[in-house]
Amino acid sequence: MAAKKYMTSYYVLYACFAVIILVFAAFFGYGYDNPQGDYNAPYCTEGLMWLMYGMFFVTFILAIWSVVRSIKSSMGGNGENVSGVPGGKVSVISLAFLVISLVVGLVFNLNETEFTAADGTVTSATMVTVTDMFLISIYIMMALTTLAVVLNMSGLLKKNKK
Repeated sequence: MAAKKYMTSYYVLYACFAVIILVFAAFFGYGYDNPQGDYNAPYCTEGLMWLMYGMFFVTFILAIWSVVRSIKSSMGGNGENVSGVPGGKVSVISLAFLVISLVVGLVFNLNETEFTAADGTVTSATMVTVTDMFLISIYIMMALTTLAVVLNMSGLLKKNKK
């Protein structure tokens, strides 16, 4: 059964690679040099954007499914813990850090003013706040991830099995 799941995952991965390569080849190979006024407007921009939206949606759904499945399996008792890593605790702590980082990002960016670009395009204050909130959240999560990797590689938190 594990080999079948592995092979399915293998084929899905390469299918995703093929779609991504085709969309990028179409974007850069067909109508990329399409000047419109002072700007360049490639013909396949919408296809590239739909690919990005689709990948984001699929990733979001899989992340939610993974968190729910992990929390659900950790509530059912100890279960089989092959790697020695408490997956349920890691999932809950990661989700908590994500929520905390989003709240911190929101609090630091309240009362933003609207943004006016050089061409006169105005972005609402709400969207500026949301964008800055996500950026700060990304920075916080990146710093925490880097710290976790360094601690894991240093071996300071590993239990000695004697």
